Parts: sequence; C-alpha cells; structure tokens
Amino acid sequence: MDNKGEGWMIFAAVALGVAGIMRIFDSIWAFRYHGAIPDDLQNALWGHTLKNYGWLWLVVGIILILCAFGVMARSQISRWIGIFAGAVAAISAIWWIPYYPVWSLVYIAIGISAAPTTRPRRKNAPD
Repeated sequence: MDNKGEGWMIFAAVALGVAGIMRIFDSIWAFRYHGAIPDDLQNALWGHTLKNYGWLWLVVGIILILCAFGVMARSQISRWIGIFAGAVAAISAIWWIPYYPVWSLVYIAIGISAAPTTRPRRKNAPD
C-alpha cells in the first residue's frame, strides 16, 4: 500500500470541503440579505444584485464539496476540477476584499493552499 502524499490528499479534501461549506453559507446570506447594498456593487462584475452572487457562490460551493469527496476517493478528474475550483474560489474572493477584507483573505488562503495539494503526484517523485 502506497501512502505517499496521503496527508496532503486529506488536507486538500478538507480544505476544499470547508471552502465549499463557506461558499454555501455565503450564498444563503446573499439570498436572505435585505439590508443596504454598497454603492460600488452597481459596477461589479456579476451585476448589481446579491442574488447573482448567491447563485454563483452556491454553484461554486457545491462543486467544491463534490471535489472534496472525489479527492478522498482518489478520483483523477476530481483532482483537476479541485485545482480549478480552488482557483475560482480564491479569485472570486478577491472582488470582495473592499467589503469584507478578513473573510476574503481567508477564502483566498484556502483556495491557494488547496489547489496545489490536489495535483496528481508522480510515483517516483520525492515527497
């Protein structure tokens, strides 16, 4: 049994799962929020309503959670989708730094740390 990289796989799956759960909480917040919306949101990339961001975050969150399960099952396609989804999670958090700096930096850190750890490893590569 080859356990090389097992710890990194578990880390990547947990990081992807946590990022997915956080994104789903964000989508729930966006759907339920009825307060004042920042004026800068009018010029935002995905439109002027939080519902658009809620749908985006919901889809990204579901993809991240599915990738977490796939990475634990050692699925190669889930690893590659996990790399892409981790990058999307980090990039999508960059736009919210002016509004929620700490929360956005946590997302960016999780996305950046999860993406490279999901990559497939060569059999003879040193750990």
